[in-house]
Amino acid sequence: MYRDTYVEVNLKNIEHNVKKIISKCNNYKYYFGVVKADCYGHKGIKVVKSIINAGCNYLAVATLGEALRIRKEIKDIPILCLGIIPINYIEKCIQNNITITISNLEYLNNLLLVNHKDLKVHIKLNTGMNRLGINNKEEFNIAYKNIKESNLILEGLYTHIYNALDTSTTLNQYTKFEEITSDINLFDIPIIHIGASDATLRFPKLPYCNGCRLGIAMYGLMDTTDDISLLPTFSLYSKIIQINDVDNETVGYNGAYKANGKEKIAVVPIGYADGIIRKNTGRNVYINDKPYKIVGNICMDMLFIKVDSSVKVGDKVAIIKDIEHIKEIANHLDTITYEVICSISKRVLRIYKDT
Repeated sequence: MYRDTYVEVNLKNIEHNVKKIISKCNNYKYYFGVVKADCYGHKGIKVVKSIINAGCNYLAVATLGEALRIRKEIKDIPILCLGIIPINYIEKCIQNNITITISNLEYLNNLLLVNHKDLKVHIKLNTGMNRLGINNKEEFNIAYKNIKESNLILEGLYTHIYNALDTSTTLNQYTKFEEITSDINLFDIPIIHIGASDATLRFPKLPYCNGCRLGIAMYGLMDTTDDISLLPTFSLYSKIIQINDVDNETVGYNGAYKANGKEKIAVVPIGYADGIIRKNTGRNVYINDKPYKIVGNICMDMLFIKVDSSVKVGDKVAIIKDIEHIKEIANHLDTITYEVICSISKRVLRIYKDT
């Protein structure tokens, strides 16, 4: 590992979380494990395998590159690419059994011009997020007709609920989904998946919906889990490499922090190149389960912590401790928990714990 800075990924807790969600939402046929962005920063095929072992029977990724990296190791599980795959890479999808998303008519028309035999597709509908998706009934009917008349395999339909914490907004999206598809029998479609983590756990299963997408909930990070116990899966640690005694002196670049009298400043080998951006200054880390604050400007590879005499060189530092700490960090950074863990760079070693 070459340095004492690493992410600890708890595979057992990931499996626990997936099983808990499936147990609570046990009336679906398809459970999509969303493993994009290196499993939300957890990284590694071991994480993917844990998700599958716990009960997910379909995977979802953002890019073809992500899909192909998984396919090298896992040959049989279906994989859906949620993003748009360039037409010139469609043959790769066919060769590797990758299901693609169709989200607009122009893309579909271009797809129909190339060899697409044995290619499975899911149509994405735009029900209010206004990112990707077929926008209305007229467009959907054209897409549906053209796909059915081709040798594309229409396997699924889906949309994305963009504010599952708001009941009215979510119900409106359900209604729009049904309006857009009202000229077909939804029960003729092999797979329909609408809810991601929040919507799946907050709302009852729709009659025509037989799939759900498990994303952030698998990693323990969501707010709508009062009746389901999710466990932490991601922690980030480093170790103190030096402690400096300063007396009314400045610390770090630009002298951004000045000691108030005599202080002990610990140096830790992690910085913004590892994903701990400079805005983290002022928030807590934990040493021996006690909180200490990051001070001064965070460097590319190191940061500073104001400590006390109980702290020693070599002490372990929890840069990211647990679920509650991640939420605290997200609040400090004025962002969401997803970004906190996805931002930890690939140069930080992941160590996998399965006990």
